[in-house]
Amino acid sequence: MVEVKPLNDLVIYLRKLIEGKLWLKVIIAIILGLIVGMIMNPASGVFSEALSQTIGNWLSLPGRLFLKLVQMIMIPLIFASIISGIVSNSNDQLKKMGFRLLTYFLLTTTASIAIGSALTILIQPGRYIHEKNGFSLDQTTSIQNDTEALPLTNIPEAISDLIPENPLAAMVTGEMLSIVVFTIIIGIAIIQLPKKTIQPVLGFLEAIEEISMTIVSWAMLLVPYAAFGLIAEMTASVGIEGLAGIGYYIGVVLLGLFLLLILYMIVVFVLGGMNPFTFLSKIREVQLLAFSTTSSAAVMPLSMKTADEKLGVASKISDFVIPVGATINMDGTAIFQCISALFIAQAYGIEMGVMNTLLITVTIVAASIGTPAIPGGGVVILASVLQSAGIPTEGLVIIVGVDRILGMFRTAVNVTGDLTACVVFDRWQKKNETP
Repeated sequence: MVEVKPLNDLVIYLRKLIEGKLWLKVIIAIILGLIVGMIMNPASGVFSEALSQTIGNWLSLPGRLFLKLVQMIMIPLIFASIISGIVSNSNDQLKKMGFRLLTYFLLTTTASIAIGSALTILIQPGRYIHEKNGFSLDQTTSIQNDTEALPLTNIPEAISDLIPENPLAAMVTGEMLSIVVFTIIIGIAIIQLPKKTIQPVLGFLEAIEEISMTIVSWAMLLVPYAAFGLIAEMTASVGIEGLAGIGYYIGVVLLGLFLLLILYMIVVFVLGGMNPFTFLSKIREVQLLAFSTTSSAAVMPLSMKTADEKLGVASKISDFVIPVGATINMDGTAIFQCISALFIAQAYGIEMGVMNTLLITVTIVAASIGTPAIPGGGVVILASVLQSAGIPTEGLVIIVGVDRILGMFRTAVNVTGDLTACVVFDRWQKKNETP
Protein backbone atom coordinates (compact mmCIF):
# COMPACT_ATOMS: atom_id res chain seq x y z
CA MET A 1 0.00 0.00 0.00
CA VAL A 2 1.23 3.51 -0.84
CA GLU A 3 2.55 5.51 2.10
CA VAL A 4 0.70 8.76 2.68
CA LYS A 5 1.91 11.57 4.88
CA PRO A 6 -0.79 11.87 7.57
CA LEU A 7 -2.52 15.17 8.08
CA ASN A 8 -1.76 15.01 11.80
CA ASP A 9 1.90 15.71 10.98
CA LEU A 10 0.76 19.27 10.38
CA VAL A 11 -0.58 19.70 13.90
CA ILE A 12 2.37 21.93 14.76
CA TYR A 13 0.28 24.80 13.42
CA LEU A 14 -2.33 24.20 16.15
CA ARG A 15 -0.10 23.09 19.02
CA LYS A 16 1.03 26.66 19.68
CA LEU A 17 -2.59 27.69 20.18
CA ILE A 18 -3.00 25.13 22.96
CA GLU A 19 0.25 26.17 24.61
CA GLY A 20 -0.89 29.78 24.40
CA LYS A 21 -4.14 28.90 26.22
CA LEU A 22 -6.37 29.99 23.38
CA TRP A 23 -9.46 28.72 25.20
CA LEU A 24 -8.73 31.00 28.18
CA LYS A 25 -8.23 33.98 25.88
CA VAL A 26 -11.59 33.23 24.25
CA ILE A 27 -13.40 33.06 27.59
CA ILE A 28 -11.86 36.41 28.62
CA ALA A 29 -12.82 37.84 25.23
CA ILE A 30 -16.44 36.70 25.70
CA ILE A 31 -16.65 38.32 29.14
CA LEU A 32 -15.17 41.57 27.81
CA GLY A 33 -17.51 41.37 24.84
CA LEU A 34 -20.53 41.11 27.13
CA ILE A 35 -19.39 44.15 29.13
CA VAL A 36 -18.68 46.27 26.04
CA GLY A 37 -21.93 45.12 24.42
CA MET A 38 -23.98 46.19 27.44
CA ILE A 39 -22.34 49.62 27.34
CA MET A 40 -22.95 49.89 23.58
CA ASN A 41 -26.61 48.86 23.86
CA PRO A 42 -28.82 51.93 23.15
CA ALA A 43 -30.74 51.21 26.37
CA SER A 44 -27.66 52.22 28.37
CA GLY A 45 -27.96 55.77 27.03
CA VAL A 46 -24.26 55.99 26.16
CA PHE A 47 -24.57 55.35 22.41
CA SER A 48 -27.30 56.05 19.91
CA GLU A 49 -28.79 53.11 18.02
CA ALA A 50 -27.10 54.11 14.75
CA LEU A 51 -23.68 54.58 16.37
CA SER A 52 -24.03 51.32 18.30
CA GLN A 53 -24.81 49.45 15.09
CA THR A 54 -21.87 51.02 13.26
CA ILE A 55 -19.39 50.18 16.02
CA GLY A 56 -20.85 46.68 16.28
CA ASN A 57 -20.29 46.07 12.57
CA TRP A 58 -16.63 47.03 12.88
CA LEU A 59 -16.13 44.94 16.02
CA SER A 60 -17.57 41.89 14.27
CA LEU A 61 -15.14 42.24 11.33
CA PRO A 62 -12.51 39.82 12.77
CA GLY A 63 -15.27 37.24 13.25
CA ARG A 64 -16.41 37.55 9.66
CA LEU A 65 -12.83 37.32 8.41
CA PHE A 66 -12.23 34.20 10.49
CA LEU A 67 -15.39 32.60 9.13
CA LYS A 68 -14.43 33.39 5.53
CA LEU A 69 -10.91 32.01 5.93
CA VAL A 70 -12.15 28.73 7.39
CA GLN A 71 -14.83 28.42 4.72
CA MET A 72 -12.23 29.08 2.05
CA ILE A 73 -9.99 26.14 2.96
CA MET A 74 -12.55 23.70 4.39
CA ILE A 75 -13.37 21.96 1.09
CA PRO A 76 -9.76 21.41 -0.12
CA LEU A 77 -8.72 20.28 3.38
CA ILE A 78 -11.53 17.71 3.63
CA PHE A 79 -10.95 16.62 0.02
CA ALA A 80 -7.27 15.91 0.64
CA SER A 81 -7.81 14.27 4.03
CA ILE A 82 -10.54 11.84 2.95
CA ILE A 83 -8.55 10.68 -0.08
CA SER A 84 -5.47 10.16 2.12
CA GLY A 85 -7.54 8.05 4.50
CA ILE A 86 -8.96 5.96 1.66
CA VAL A 87 -5.53 5.34 0.10
CA SER A 88 -4.28 4.10 3.49
CA ASN A 89 -6.92 1.31 3.57
CA SER A 90 -7.36 -1.75 1.41
CA ASN A 91 -10.51 -2.23 -0.66
CA ASP A 92 -11.99 -4.85 1.66
CA GLN A 93 -11.30 -2.77 4.78
CA LEU A 94 -12.81 0.29 3.12
CA LYS A 95 -16.01 -1.49 2.11
CA LYS A 96 -16.59 -2.91 5.58
CA MET A 97 -15.63 0.21 7.50
CA GLY A 98 -17.49 2.59 5.18
CA PHE A 99 -20.83 0.83 5.58
CA ARG A 100 -20.45 0.37 9.33
CA LEU A 101 -19.29 3.95 9.80
CA LEU A 102 -22.31 5.34 7.97
CA THR A 103 -24.65 3.12 10.00
CA TYR A 104 -22.94 4.16 13.23
CA PHE A 105 -23.22 7.88 12.40
CA LEU A 106 -26.91 7.54 11.49
CA LEU A 107 -27.65 5.74 14.76
CA THR A 108 -25.85 8.29 16.94
CA THR A 109 -27.48 11.20 15.08
CA THR A 110 -30.92 9.64 15.54
CA ALA A 111 -30.19 9.07 19.23
CA SER A 112 -29.13 12.70 19.69
CA ILE A 113 -32.32 13.95 18.04
CA ALA A 114 -34.39 11.64 20.23
CA ILE A 115 -32.73 13.15 23.31
CA GLY A 116 -33.39 16.69 22.05
CA SER A 117 -37.04 15.96 21.20
CA ALA A 118 -37.74 14.33 24.55
CA LEU A 119 -36.17 17.19 26.51
CA THR A 120 -37.94 19.94 24.58
CA ILE A 121 -41.36 18.27 24.71
CA LEU A 122 -40.95 17.54 28.43
CA ILE A 123 -39.54 20.92 29.56
CA GLN A 124 -41.34 23.17 27.03
CA PRO A 125 -38.76 26.02 26.99
CA GLY A 126 -40.61 27.91 24.24
CA ARG A 127 -43.69 28.43 26.42
CA TYR A 128 -41.87 31.11 28.40
CA ILE A 129 -41.11 33.12 25.27
CA HIS A 130 -44.66 32.67 23.98
CA GLU A 131 -46.25 33.87 27.23
CA LYS A 132 -43.87 36.78 27.77
CA ASN A 133 -43.50 38.09 24.21
CA GLY A 134 -46.77 37.05 22.61
CA PHE A 135 -45.28 35.74 19.37
CA SER A 136 -48.04 35.00 16.90
CA LEU A 137 -48.41 33.34 13.53
CA ASP A 138 -49.40 35.01 10.31
CA GLN A 139 -52.83 33.99 9.12
CA THR A 140 -51.29 32.07 6.25
CA THR A 141 -48.95 30.07 8.50
CA SER A 142 -50.21 26.72 9.65
CA ILE A 143 -48.71 23.27 10.10
CA GLN A 144 -51.67 21.51 11.63
CA ASN A 145 -52.39 19.53 8.46
CA ASP A 146 -48.86 19.20 7.24
CA THR A 147 -48.59 15.43 7.59
CA GLU A 148 -48.34 14.98 3.85
CA ALA A 149 -45.17 17.09 3.83
CA LEU A 150 -43.05 14.06 4.75
CA PRO A 151 -40.87 13.78 1.64
CA LEU A 152 -41.06 9.98 1.22
CA THR A 153 -41.76 10.20 -2.53
CA ASN A 154 -38.55 12.17 -3.10
CA ILE A 155 -36.18 9.64 -1.53
CA PRO A 156 -34.99 8.10 -4.86
CA GLU A 157 -34.34 11.58 -6.24
CA ALA A 158 -32.54 12.60 -3.06
CA ILE A 159 -30.30 9.53 -3.27
CA SER A 160 -29.40 10.20 -6.90
CA ASP A 161 -28.68 13.86 -6.07
CA LEU A 162 -25.92 12.74 -3.68
CA ILE A 163 -23.69 12.26 -6.72
CA PRO A 164 -23.01 15.75 -8.08
CA GLU A 165 -23.31 16.12 -11.83
CA ASN A 166 -21.03 19.15 -11.53
CA PRO A 167 -18.53 18.77 -8.65
CA LEU A 168 -17.22 22.31 -9.10
CA ALA A 169 -20.74 23.71 -8.75
CA ALA A 170 -21.22 21.65 -5.57
CA MET A 171 -18.01 23.13 -4.18
CA VAL A 172 -19.09 26.65 -5.04
CA THR A 173 -22.49 26.22 -3.36
CA GLY A 174 -21.04 24.36 -0.37
CA GLU A 175 -23.07 21.14 -0.79
CA MET A 176 -20.92 19.22 1.66
CA LEU A 177 -22.58 15.82 1.40
CA SER A 178 -22.23 15.79 -2.39
CA ILE A 179 -18.61 16.86 -2.04
CA VAL A 180 -17.92 14.01 0.40
CA VAL A 181 -19.53 11.46 -1.95
CA PHE A 182 -17.53 12.83 -4.89
CA THR A 183 -14.31 12.71 -2.85
CA ILE A 184 -14.91 9.11 -1.75
CA ILE A 185 -15.53 8.06 -5.37
CA ILE A 186 -12.31 9.77 -6.47
CA GLY A 187 -10.38 8.16 -3.59
CA ILE A 188 -11.64 4.67 -4.46
CA ALA A 189 -10.70 5.25 -8.10
CA ILE A 190 -7.20 6.38 -7.11
CA ILE A 191 -6.39 3.15 -5.23
CA GLN A 192 -7.13 1.21 -8.42
CA LEU A 193 -4.22 2.94 -10.18
CA PRO A 194 -0.58 1.75 -10.26
CA LYS A 195 1.69 3.09 -7.49
CA LYS A 196 3.76 5.04 -10.02
CA THR A 197 0.66 6.94 -11.14
CA ILE A 198 -0.62 7.53 -7.61
CA GLN A 199 2.57 9.09 -6.21
CA PRO A 200 2.30 12.53 -7.93
CA VAL A 201 -1.35 12.76 -6.88
CA LEU A 202 -0.45 12.12 -3.24
CA GLY A 203 2.30 14.73 -3.41
CA PHE A 204 -0.23 17.24 -4.69
CA LEU A 205 -2.66 16.36 -1.87
CA GLU A 206 0.09 16.78 0.73
CA ALA A 207 0.81 20.24 -0.68
CA ILE A 208 -2.90 21.12 -0.39
CA GLU A 209 -2.88 20.04 3.26
CA GLU A 210 0.22 22.12 3.99
CA ILE A 211 -1.27 25.21 2.34
CA SER A 212 -4.64 24.73 4.07
CA MET A 213 -3.09 24.37 7.52
CA THR A 214 -0.96 27.47 6.98
CA ILE A 215 -4.15 29.43 6.28
CA VAL A 216 -5.82 27.81 9.31
CA SER A 217 -2.94 29.04 11.49
CA TRP A 218 -3.53 32.57 10.20
CA ALA A 219 -7.26 32.31 10.88
CA MET A 220 -6.69 31.09 14.44
CA LEU A 221 -4.86 34.30 15.29
CA LEU A 222 -8.20 36.08 14.89
CA VAL A 223 -10.19 33.80 17.22
CA PRO A 224 -10.05 35.84 20.47
CA TYR A 225 -10.79 39.07 18.59
CA ALA A 226 -13.59 37.32 16.70
CA ALA A 227 -15.18 36.09 19.92
CA PHE A 228 -14.96 39.55 21.50
CA GLY A 229 -16.40 41.36 18.50
CA LEU A 230 -19.26 38.94 17.81
CA ILE A 231 -20.36 38.80 21.45
CA ALA A 232 -20.14 42.59 21.78
CA GLU A 233 -22.22 43.08 18.62
CA MET A 234 -24.79 40.52 19.78
CA THR A 235 -25.18 42.01 23.26
CA ALA A 236 -25.38 45.53 21.84
CA SER A 237 -28.25 44.50 19.55
CA VAL A 238 -30.37 42.32 21.84
CA GLY A 239 -29.32 43.60 25.26
CA ILE A 240 -28.65 41.61 28.41
CA GLU A 241 -32.39 41.33 29.05
CA GLY A 242 -32.82 39.63 25.69
CA LEU A 243 -30.11 37.15 26.58
CA ALA A 244 -31.68 36.44 29.96
CA GLY A 245 -35.07 35.90 28.33
CA ILE A 246 -33.84 32.85 26.43
CA GLY A 247 -31.75 31.47 29.28
CA TYR A 248 -34.29 28.68 29.69
CA TYR A 249 -33.68 27.60 26.10
CA ILE A 250 -29.90 27.76 26.54
CA GLY A 251 -30.20 25.53 29.61
CA VAL A 252 -32.18 22.90 27.69
CA VAL A 253 -29.60 22.84 24.85
CA LEU A 254 -26.71 22.49 27.30
CA LEU A 255 -28.56 19.73 29.17
CA GLY A 256 -29.13 17.89 25.90
CA LEU A 257 -25.45 18.19 24.96
CA PHE A 258 -24.47 16.90 28.42
CA LEU A 259 -26.75 13.86 28.05
CA LEU A 260 -25.28 13.23 24.60
CA LEU A 261 -21.79 13.39 26.11
CA ILE A 262 -22.85 10.76 28.67
CA LEU A 263 -24.09 8.57 25.80
CA TYR A 264 -20.68 8.87 24.15
CA MET A 265 -18.98 7.78 27.37
CA ILE A 266 -21.21 4.71 27.51
CA VAL A 267 -20.28 3.91 23.90
CA VAL A 268 -16.56 4.41 24.67
CA PHE A 269 -16.81 2.01 27.61
CA VAL A 270 -19.05 -0.66 26.04
CA LEU A 271 -17.96 -0.64 22.38
CA GLY A 272 -14.53 0.99 22.65
CA GLY A 273 -13.33 -0.88 25.73
CA MET A 274 -11.82 2.27 27.28
CA ASN A 275 -12.30 3.99 30.61
CA PRO A 276 -14.48 7.09 29.91
CA PHE A 277 -12.54 9.29 32.33
CA THR A 278 -9.24 8.30 30.72
CA PHE A 279 -10.76 9.04 27.33
CA LEU A 280 -11.91 12.51 28.40
CA SER A 281 -8.54 13.38 29.92
CA LYS A 282 -6.75 12.42 26.70
CA ILE A 283 -9.00 14.45 24.38
CA ARG A 284 -9.15 17.56 26.57
CA GLU A 285 -6.93 19.64 24.29
CA VAL A 286 -9.07 18.89 21.24
CA GLN A 287 -12.25 19.81 23.10
CA LEU A 288 -10.77 23.10 24.31
CA LEU A 289 -9.57 24.07 20.82
CA ALA A 290 -12.95 23.12 19.32
CA PHE A 291 -14.66 25.17 22.02
CA SER A 292 -12.43 28.12 21.18
CA THR A 293 -12.80 28.00 17.40
CA THR A 294 -16.36 26.59 17.00
CA SER A 295 -15.08 24.74 13.92
CA SER A 296 -14.57 20.97 13.95
CA ALA A 297 -12.99 21.20 10.48
CA ALA A 298 -10.28 23.55 11.75
CA VAL A 299 -9.20 21.16 14.53
CA MET A 300 -9.11 18.02 12.35
CA PRO A 301 -5.30 17.70 12.44
CA LEU A 302 -5.20 17.90 16.24
CA SER A 303 -8.08 15.40 16.44
CA MET A 304 -6.10 12.98 14.26
CA LYS A 305 -2.90 13.38 16.25
CA THR A 306 -4.77 12.91 19.54
CA ALA A 307 -6.47 9.78 18.19
CA ASP A 308 -3.14 8.32 17.03
CA GLU A 309 -0.81 9.25 19.87
CA LYS A 310 -3.03 9.44 22.94
CA LEU A 311 -5.90 7.08 22.16
CA GLY A 312 -3.77 4.51 20.31
CA VAL A 313 -5.92 4.58 17.18
CA ALA A 314 -4.32 3.39 13.93
CA SER A 315 -3.53 6.27 11.58
CA LYS A 316 -5.42 4.66 8.71
CA ILE A 317 -8.58 4.70 10.88
CA SER A 318 -8.28 8.29 12.09
CA ASP A 319 -7.31 9.59 8.64
CA PHE A 320 -10.63 8.32 7.29
CA VAL A 321 -13.05 8.54 10.24
CA ILE A 322 -12.26 12.08 11.42
CA PRO A 323 -12.53 13.95 8.07
CA VAL A 324 -15.75 12.09 7.25
CA GLY A 325 -17.02 12.63 10.80
CA ALA A 326 -16.22 16.35 10.66
CA THR A 327 -18.57 16.54 7.69
CA ILE A 328 -21.43 14.12 8.42
CA ASN A 329 -21.24 13.28 12.14
CA MET A 330 -22.79 16.41 13.62
CA ASP A 331 -24.63 15.00 16.65
CA GLY A 332 -24.13 18.12 18.76
CA THR A 333 -25.44 20.26 15.92
CA ALA A 334 -28.35 17.86 15.35
CA ILE A 335 -29.50 18.07 18.97
CA PHE A 336 -29.20 21.87 18.80
CA GLN A 337 -31.29 22.00 15.62
CA CYS A 338 -33.95 19.70 17.07
CA ILE A 339 -34.32 21.63 20.32
CA SER A 340 -34.25 24.96 18.46
CA ALA A 341 -36.93 23.94 15.94
CA LEU A 342 -39.31 22.69 18.62
CA PHE A 343 -38.47 25.70 20.83
CA ILE A 344 -39.38 28.16 18.07
CA ALA A 345 -42.60 26.25 17.38
CA GLN A 346 -43.49 26.51 21.06
CA ALA A 347 -42.58 30.20 21.09
CA TYR A 348 -45.16 30.75 18.35
CA GLY A 349 -47.73 28.63 20.17
CA ILE A 350 -47.70 25.91 17.50
CA GLU A 351 -48.93 22.52 18.67
CA MET A 352 -46.66 19.90 17.16
CA GLY A 353 -48.34 16.63 16.24
CA VAL A 354 -46.64 13.24 16.03
CA MET A 355 -46.22 13.41 12.25
CA ASN A 356 -44.80 16.93 12.34
CA THR A 357 -42.33 15.93 15.03
CA LEU A 358 -41.37 12.93 12.89
CA LEU A 359 -40.96 15.24 9.90
CA ILE A 360 -38.57 17.44 11.87
CA THR A 361 -36.62 14.36 13.00
CA VAL A 362 -36.21 13.00 9.47
CA THR A 363 -35.29 16.42 8.10
CA ILE A 364 -32.68 17.05 10.78
CA VAL A 365 -31.09 13.62 10.32
CA ALA A 366 -30.68 14.42 6.62
CA ALA A 367 -29.72 18.07 7.13
CA SER A 368 -27.16 17.46 9.88
CA ILE A 369 -25.24 15.11 7.58
CA GLY A 370 -24.49 18.03 5.27
CA THR A 371 -24.03 20.74 7.91
CA PRO A 372 -20.81 22.70 7.24
CA ALA A 373 -18.19 22.14 9.96
CA ILE A 374 -17.79 25.89 10.39
CA PRO A 375 -19.03 28.56 12.82
CA GLY A 376 -22.71 29.31 12.20
CA GLY A 377 -23.24 26.26 9.97
CA GLY A 378 -25.94 24.88 12.27
CA VAL A 379 -28.12 27.99 12.02
CA VAL A 380 -27.86 28.05 8.23
CA ILE A 381 -29.19 24.48 8.02
CA LEU A 382 -31.78 25.15 10.74
CA ALA A 383 -33.50 27.66 8.46
CA SER A 384 -34.24 24.90 5.93
CA VAL A 385 -35.46 22.61 8.71
CA LEU A 386 -37.92 25.24 9.94
CA GLN A 387 -39.16 25.93 6.43
CA SER A 388 -39.75 22.25 5.65
CA ALA A 389 -41.75 21.83 8.87
CA GLY A 390 -43.85 24.94 8.32
CA ILE A 391 -42.37 26.80 11.30
CA PRO A 392 -41.79 30.55 10.74
CA THR A 393 -38.12 31.12 9.89
CA GLU A 394 -38.46 34.57 11.45
CA GLY A 395 -38.17 32.74 14.77
CA LEU A 396 -34.43 32.41 14.15
CA VAL A 397 -34.01 35.93 15.50
CA ILE A 398 -34.79 34.51 18.93
CA ILE A 399 -31.71 32.29 18.98
CA VAL A 400 -29.25 33.79 16.50
CA GLY A 401 -27.87 36.11 19.16
CA VAL A 402 -26.73 33.24 21.40
CA ASP A 403 -25.69 30.88 18.61
CA ARG A 404 -22.02 31.76 19.07
CA ILE A 405 -22.07 30.67 22.72
CA LEU A 406 -23.99 27.47 22.01
CA GLY A 407 -21.76 26.81 18.99
CA MET A 408 -18.75 26.48 21.27
CA PHE A 409 -20.37 23.73 23.32
CA ARG A 410 -21.87 21.79 20.43
CA THR A 411 -18.59 21.87 18.48
CA ALA A 412 -16.77 20.40 21.48
CA VAL A 413 -19.40 17.65 21.58
CA ASN A 414 -19.09 17.11 17.80
CA VAL A 415 -15.35 16.43 17.97
CA THR A 416 -15.91 14.20 20.99
CA GLY A 417 -18.28 12.15 18.84
CA ASP A 418 -15.67 11.85 16.07
CA LEU A 419 -13.00 10.66 18.51
CA THR A 420 -15.50 8.23 20.07
CA ALA A 421 -16.07 6.75 16.62
CA CYS A 422 -12.30 6.42 16.16
CA VAL A 423 -11.95 4.39 19.35
CA VAL A 424 -14.90 2.15 18.45
CA PHE A 425 -13.75 1.44 14.89
CA ASP A 426 -10.13 0.97 15.87
CA ARG A 427 -11.18 -1.75 18.31
CA TRP A 428 -13.40 -3.35 15.66
CA GLN A 429 -10.55 -3.24 13.13
CA LYS A 430 -8.07 -4.82 15.53
CA LYS A 431 -10.52 -7.61 16.36
CA ASN A 432 -10.93 -8.38 12.66
CA GLU A 433 -7.17 -8.46 12.12
CA THR A 434 -6.56 -10.82 15.05
CA PRO A 435 -6.10 -14.37 13.73
